[in-house]
Amino acid sequence: MDAHQNARTTPHRRRLIVERLSEGWSVSAVATALGLDPKTVRKWRARFAAEGAAGLRDRSSRPHRSPTRLDARAEAEIARLRRERLSGPAIARQARRPLSTVGRVLRRLGLGRLAALDPKPPVRRYERERPGELIHIDTKKLGRIDGIGHRITGHRSGMRRNRGIGWDHLHVAVDDASRLAFTEILPDDRKASATGFLARALAFFESHGVVVERVMTDNGSAYRSGAFATAIQSAGLRHSRTRPYTPRTNGKAERFIQSSLREWACARPFTSSAERRQAMLPWIGRYNHSRPHAALGGQPPISRIAKDNLLGSDS
Repeated sequence: MDAHQNARTTPHRRRLIVERLSEGWSVSAVATALGLDPKTVRKWRARFAAEGAAGLRDRSSRPHRSPTRLDARAEAEIARLRRERLSGPAIARQARRPLSTVGRVLRRLGLGRLAALDPKPPVRRYERERPGELIHIDTKKLGRIDGIGHRITGHRSGMRRNRGIGWDHLHVAVDDASRLAFTEILPDDRKASATGFLARALAFFESHGVVVERVMTDNGSAYRSGAFATAIQSAGLRHSRTRPYTPRTNGKAERFIQSSLREWACARPFTSSAERRQAMLPWIGRYNHSRPHAALGGQPPISRIAKDNLLGSDS
């Protein structure tokens, strides 16, 4: 239902009208009690008598007839010109129609933007066969916290302002095959932090018996740096980068970050960045060892790691 914000009657109140009339109330008494015009009460009484409970629901406000609407032939001509990649003004001139009419037709046909003419690339989903074959690495900025703000309490008096106090940077590494994940919160996302995180992530996966072969990152400056390239080469890894402006290429890391925000970083109010940091380790432990994962048939990531390879655990 999409009732007008000033509407006096809702489906519940319409049922109340019918109920009171059935109890013997007069039309004028019902109208006075509910602050309605008697004509409105009679309208809903008539609709209920004709259609039953269905008559008390909202009806579409679309007119039954639109005599000034363009016919199908004229709309087809506008669509044909659009598929020749003509702009709205060009179509209006060639079809000799007002620009507003052309724009309305194009929006109705879903052709309001030229991009709508281009076929959407097919969604290519993939999953590596064995753990370590590909590790996704990404970062996410988290605003630092110094006390609970007005967005949580609902009032501004005495609240701290967290704006402008800086950022923490969540670094994540997710195994493509198993979804086993390693995370750290670091002060920045520069090359030194990215390189150090890579080394610790590799050690984490090694402790679980996972030999990393390839790393995928975006095109951030830290991942294009010489220091990061040297670290990749020293570890005997291959480095793949996502296509520019195509974050879905690194989709498993992006999806993991969404889960992190929803289930940990933004799941409850924190009084400080340190408190949020402390809550991260228990959450990532549950994520890896007990949280059901939809892409893994309801099993946790650790279920895809061979038991014989488990040399350590999350810490």
